Amino acid sequence: MRAQVDTVAEMLGQQFPKVKAMLLEAKEDLTAFAVFPERHWKKIQSTNPLERLNREIKRRTDVVQVFPNDDALLRLVTAVLFELHDEWIAFPRRYLPEGSMDQIYPTSRELPATS
Repeated sequence: MRAQVDTVAEMLGQQFPKVKAMLLEAKEDLTAFAVFPERHWKKIQSTNPLERLNREIKRRTDVVQVFPNDDALLRLVTAVLFELHDEWIAFPRRYLPEGSMDQIYPTSRELPATS
């Protein structure tokens, strides 16, 4: 993946040297998804979870319409985030399969030995 960025940067480098420099500088960020299993790539690039979160916050704030102060807004948004977090933990479906996540973090599921 990173080799492809190098290839594209070289192709553009003759005509657009600044673009080449920018691509090479951002190579790690552009290819950060590549450390995950390939089956996750499509989900990683999707903004669907973020859009759903924003829709839910908007739905809840539209009901109130006018907040007395910034703290009231912050409390409502925080409550929405806590509620959605609890749903994600309790809900049996997963956005990314648990088995493939174990491939990335194999030691995260290991329990300490008890005596």
